[in-house]
Amino acid sequence: MKKTTLATVKSFIKKTNDLYISTRSTFDGMQDCVTSTGNKEFTKAERTEQFMENTFGIVGAWFVKGSRDYFVEYNDGKFAGFEVHNCCGKFIVAKPI
Repeated sequence: MKKTTLATVKSFIKKTNDLYISTRSTFDGMQDCVTSTGNKEFTKAERTEQFMENTFGIVGAWFVKGSRDYFVEYNDGKFAGFEVHNCCGKFIVAKPI
């Protein structure tokens, strides 16, 4: 089995035109921890030029880099891509199957 790395996910984001995101949890500064967003639905990913080093151009994505990002391949029968979790939260970037 091939290991999923940051380069794998970055390449997937760059090559996929019809990209969707599902933000499962985010960092909440008021509680000083990661909390569930409650909404698990996929939405069309918005592209951005802000914070390119950490978002790779996707609103709602945040990569901390180094060995602190964890990646799992994702496939629910409708979407296929990657689940990413780190100290800032958990999200899935995927494309429709």
